[in-house]
Amino acid sequence: MDLPAGFSRRDLLTRSGLGLGWLAAGGMLDGEARADAARAPAPPIATSLAARSPHFAPRARAVIHIFANGGPSHVDSFDPKPKLAEYAGREIPGALATERRTGAALPSPFRFSRHGESGLEVSDMFPSVARHADRLLVVRSMRADVPNHEPSLMLMNCGESRLVRPAAGAWVTYGLGTENQNLPGFVALCPGGYPIKGTENWRSAFLPGVFQATYVDTAKKTVTELVEHVRHPLLAVDVQRRQFELTGVLDREHLAARAHDPALEARLASMELAWRMQFEAADAFDVSREPAHVLARYGDTVHGRQMLIARRLVERGVRYVQVWHGAGQPWDSHDKIAANHRRLANESDGPIGALLDDLVGLGLLESTLVLWGGEFGRTPTVELQNGQGADGSGRDHNHHGFSVWLAGGGVKGGTVYGATDEFGFKAVEKPVHVHDLQATMLHILGLDHTKLTYRHSGRDFRLTDVHGHVIPDWLA
Repeated sequence: MDLPAGFSRRDLLTRSGLGLGWLAAGGMLDGEARADAARAPAPPIATSLAARSPHFAPRARAVIHIFANGGPSHVDSFDPKPKLAEYAGREIPGALATERRTGAALPSPFRFSRHGESGLEVSDMFPSVARHADRLLVVRSMRADVPNHEPSLMLMNCGESRLVRPAAGAWVTYGLGTENQNLPGFVALCPGGYPIKGTENWRSAFLPGVFQATYVDTAKKTVTELVEHVRHPLLAVDVQRRQFELTGVLDREHLAARAHDPALEARLASMELAWRMQFEAADAFDVSREPAHVLARYGDTVHGRQMLIARRLVERGVRYVQVWHGAGQPWDSHDKIAANHRRLANESDGPIGALLDDLVGLGLLESTLVLWGGEFGRTPTVELQNGQGADGSGRDHNHHGFSVWLAGGGVKGGTVYGATDEFGFKAVEKPVHVHDLQATMLHILGLDHTKLTYRHSGRDFRLTDVHGHVIPDWLA
């Protein structure tokens, strides 16, 4: 063999030896990779939204979570504290430390009255919600971990305040799938963009991507704006179908050649869902198809439209719908609480009442759990510093005690559970941590929160981490 000019036999042996070494190493590494792939456990379930059986008989099949972003004041809404009027302008005995400096007791500017046969006390901010008093379970003894928005939002939505974890809706759809394969199983309705922490509020994190929420900007009105690319601008449906079927064959061959990689499988499932949504999303999101009297009850407002969309989604088998209120102008009333809370309540009260009316009328309330609340409550004392609340009319964040309410899903209506102290600062009777709320919600859906797990980074994760207790007293 003639060697190239300037290329000695020593050069040939040296370079060939290195090449043969790399070939051998490549073969060994490839063998190890194949062995690792063979040893790797299969995903716990198929990465699809197909409906699956719960752990035990459920009380509800769907959730509508109305998130009052920013921390609504419990002492102005569902936890009356007449003692605040007695101590108006005076220091509260045993007041707790707060995120910012607060001062004397601040009585509620709202009037509470009793409603329904249960006599449940609700402030005059929520007259439409109060009509359903006998259907509400008001939990007055909620508590979170810290008085900051970001970690408290993550705790309420994802069960973890520091690290990105799957949202509750992702866990629910992972465990149960959904009843309509032409729509997402988990939908986040949030007008005008993202709230604090953005998509972390509804991510699937380490769960397969198919369980992440589909975000919809409900500030938009038309179906083509709400669901982008819901219609192809050029191709007819029959042409699209043939393209889709061909692509599906190729995608499945690609997937099979890669040992059914979960991430790839989730992406393919999302593309298939996008195709199927063309046939049902237009109907689900088009509220103009509702009768005029229904539209009038919800109101031609952003929150009215998105509450109506939530009802239409649940009707069509969507498993988990989160409806954000106050994402742009939150319930975070550090000052002017009377005006700001009144405005926000006026935006949300009528649509929530209409939603509950419709769920009752359609026979869906018993099979749908409705949850209302924020990430924490507010102080019974007035905020003083940073130029916020300097006029003596606002409240700071309060994670020590706050309220949420639930309706439907087999919960005990017309009931108050737990209590804060006489001023509303801290949960003192039957305290309920956020993890307890999440464990009970999963129980209502037929899921054991200790068994709904996913193995990641060498350990099993769950929505409630290593915490949480189901509260039987909430169940009818």
